[in-house]
Amino acid sequence: MKAAPLLHRDLGVVLAALLPVLAWDFGGLDLPLQRLLGGPEGFAWRSHWLTSTVLHQGGRALAWVVVALLAVNVVRPLLGCALTRAERLRWLLVTLAVFAVVPLLKDSSATSCPWSLAEFGGQAAYVSHWRWGVADGGPGRCFPSGHATAATAFFTGWFALRRQHPRGARLWLGATLALTALLGGAQVLRGAHYVSHVLWAAWVCWLAATVTAPRALPQPAYAAP
Repeated sequence: MKAAPLLHRDLGVVLAALLPVLAWDFGGLDLPLQRLLGGPEGFAWRSHWLTSTVLHQGGRALAWVVVALLAVNVVRPLLGCALTRAERLRWLLVTLAVFAVVPLLKDSSATSCPWSLAEFGGQAAYVSHWRWGVADGGPGRCFPSGHATAATAFFTGWFALRRQHPRGARLWLGATLALTALLGGAQVLRGAHYVSHVLWAAWVCWLAATVTAPRALPQPAYAAP
């Protein structure tokens, strides 16, 4: 497929993926869900070994292991990867760039995490993340979910592999989505993030991976008669 039609299709996917994110946001479901998971005493899953140690700290460590494997893949192709060294290097660098996008947004956010709300034992009042710059009385810097990027930054693998390894690309994407749901769900259970924080982190990373994706097929070398 030529670059322009593929770009149009990719942007169509970006727009389609935005719809359920907006639907959740405007449905106002964040706070009601957190009220089912926590109360004045906080969140029962906040310090649980499964959510805090295995899925939070372990998820972060797993992300850096995958980054290390992508770095090794630049030097020595893994699992029969047919990408050129330049393509493998691009995959690594784009992944690192996508990793940085969400933290940059998060650092400028006035939105605090659910566990910082007064009704969950903190001191903040609930303020929608749509109200940019409006302080809620808490520490802020919680939107979107930075921890979700431990999974969502690897959306880049779909774009890197889909031409030469379509089956591998599908498996990579499926694993990335599953890991996003697992790590994001753990943060919601802990009271560290609302569902919308995870959804927006996933969408932003998908957008960043889409914008930086390679699209043009390599031109075959001309063979002289």
